[in-house]
Amino acid sequence: MIRALLKSGIQRFASRYKYDTSYMSHIVDTSASAGVRLSMLPFYSQYRGPKEAQNVWAGAMIASTLDGDCGPCVQLIVDMALEAAVPAEEIALCLQGNAKAAGDVGLGFRFSQAAIADARELEELRKEIEARFGAAAVTAASFAASSGRIYPVLKRGLGFGQTCSRVIIEDRAITALHQS
Repeated sequence: MIRALLKSGIQRFASRYKYDTSYMSHIVDTSASAGVRLSMLPFYSQYRGPKEAQNVWAGAMIASTLDGDCGPCVQLIVDMALEAAVPAEEIALCLQGNAKAAGDVGLGFRFSQAAIADARELEELRKEIEARFGAAAVTAASFAASSGRIYPVLKRGLGFGQTCSRVIIEDRAITALHQS
């Protein structure tokens, strides 16, 4: 019964985002318990903090996902960000390596990169996010920075990793600059 419920949710997700969820189905087929745990990850990864800081969260999630992947997972996060009305041009600037010019999306993107690399500018970026949007926005950006890499790494570990591909933003193909 639990497998059927999990598979139904996976199918809805696949249809909504036109995303290959075969690795998710594989997990459920392998272990219902693992499938339940996988279904809980969005409770962590999708915490977006205050609405006014949504673009910061999106940038942080895109950077973290790009750190782990430069293909379908990045496309999925970009699609989710676009669905949430995150500015397409700011997303494109980040993917093309120009995050400093990408407004709040770029702020989140640079924060995530700094958190992953434990870079010097992390404290400055954290302070800027907190001053402008509050502590909950820092928490959301930190959740995003730490969680975006989970899915690409999980997919590769299970043998479902895919090669880099262009990201489509509003019918325009963008070649993402993969950071790793």
